[in-house]
Parts: sequence; structure tokens; C-alpha cells
Amino acid sequence: MPELIVPAGLVCGIDEAGRGPLAGPVVAAAVILDPLRPIAGLNDSKKLSEKRRTALALLIRERALAWSIAAASVEEIDRLNILQATLLAMQRAVAGLSSCPHSALVDGNRCPALDMPCTAVIKGDGKIASIAAASILAKTARDAEMRLLHRDYPQYGFDRHMGYPTAAHCQALEAHGASPVHRRSFAPVARQLVLL
Repeated sequence: MPELIVPAGLVCGIDEAGRGPLAGPVVAAAVILDPLRPIAGLNDSKKLSEKRRTALALLIRERALAWSIAAASVEEIDRLNILQATLLAMQRAVAGLSSCPHSALVDGNRCPALDMPCTAVIKGDGKIASIAAASILAKTARDAEMRLLHRDYPQYGFDRHMGYPTAAHCQALEAHGASPVHRRSFAPVARQLVLL
């Protein structure tokens, strides 16, 4: 992966998973990689197979100088909006790091409010190793959470689509209505609530 020039000192990469789904939390991760313990194959989590993401997530947890995963709940998403809830999850992830970074690099075009310099990097999960690592941790953690939610609400198929608005999910939403873990501020869910 091409590494952009990054600031000196401890730099954490930040990314999220789950902005687009109709259900479940939005999850963010922050990672400070150890330059003495590189991890081969880091990339945007969406470009990796589930098996590869899982293997890399284990390596990241073992080799990173520090890592943290945090979330914003469905209730917070509905109360704040998805962008502000995502930024909140990112703040929580950085706050949970065992080492305090000197600066942060975040995937996308918006930075959370942090007590350190923060730079937004468009498509950063494909350019910066630490952001890619955060992308992988956030995605694998959120997928695991959605599989747990599937046990409570198997009629929606969360274990297959992870809450994203697939045709099967939208059909299940029409058939069963919204569950407590659906985002009521999202239009497809709000429409079902109106129809009740």
C-alpha cells in the first residue's frame, strides 16, 4: 500500500463502518501501528474478503501499539443524525486508546473534534496503513455485532446483509415492521412506521 507522508510522532488512523445500514450501531476504530511490527496486506476493508479481514484484524490487535473500537447506538444515530453519531463514535475510539497519539488521520472529508491535530484523507483507507487497519477493525467488530443482533431478530437476516438496505432486508422490513435496532430516522424505516 502506498503510504502518504504522515506527521511525526504517534499517529492514529481512524475509520468507521456502518453509516449506510438501516439497523445497528455505527462503529469506529482508531489504530496506532508499530513501525517495527509491520502488517502486510492492509487495505480498505471493503476490498478484502471476510476471511482476510478476520485474519488481519487479529494481527492488528496483536501488533499495533494501540487500538480501540467504539460505537454510537441506534438511539444516538436517530437523535444526532448519522454524521454526528459517526463523529462521536470516532471521538470515543480515540479516547479509548491506551497511548495518546500526537495527531490523527481520518478516512473521508470530515474530522471529529479531537484534542490533537486531525487531517481528513479522502479514500484514506486505501492510502494510509493505519486508516486501513482502523477500517478492518471497525468492519469486523460491527459485523460481529450484527451477527449477535441476528440471534435476537432472525427474521431480518442481519447475519447476511449486516443491516444494509438490500432487497431481502427491505422485504423483511415490510413483512415484519421495524425492530428496536432499526434506525427510525432512515427513510425506509420511517416509511414502515408511518404504515403501521
